[in-house]
Amino acid sequence: FFFSRLIFGTLYPAYYSYKAVKSKDIKEYVKWMMYWIIFALFTTAETFTDIFLCWFPFYYELKIAFVAWLLSPYTKGSSLLYRKFVHPTLSSKEKEIDDCLIQAKDRSYDALVHFGKRGLNVAATAAVMAASKGQGALSERLRSFSMQDLSTIRGDSSSTVPPSVTVRTSSKQSQPKTSRSASEGTGSSGKW
Repeated sequence: FFFSRLIFGTLYPAYYSYKAVKSKDIKEYVKWMMYWIIFALFTTAETFTDIFLCWFPFYYELKIAFVAWLLSPYTKGSSLLYRKFVHPTLSSKEKEIDDCLIQAKDRSYDALVHFGKRGLNVAATAAVMAASKGQGALSERLRSFSMQDLSTIRGDSSSTVPPSVTVRTSSKQSQPKTSRSASEGTGSSGKW
């Protein structure tokens, strides 16, 4: 049933709907729009009827026959059902349906905003916790480096820096300085 419904109930009408839109034939366009409305209602009803009536003999064959009846240009099943039942029902209930849709849209927007705020709060809390845990681990990791490891990271692997060197940076000078005692003890010029 699935493949016959896919081909005859969906792909065939989709192709002819495309042709109706392409040719801009209003009569064909209206015909296929009525079919799609009926087919959407049939698919919705089928979801529930499959649960309770699947045991019925020839149930799937009857569904295929119904889809063929909807499509047939001789029976015009979709046009008949639309004009006799669907259009009058939707016309009489249109205001109530529109009001329900507006309320549902407003509620879904409010729910989306509420869950979005909760999600951001959870993410912010998780980020703060990770940063506070990570900050301690990062500072411990940085303390474990020796000055020689730090000079290797900077790309200065050819020179060795004595362990008594303290590195200071100021906003006016960007070059690191060595302390006076370190430069006097090693005889260096004070630059790396």
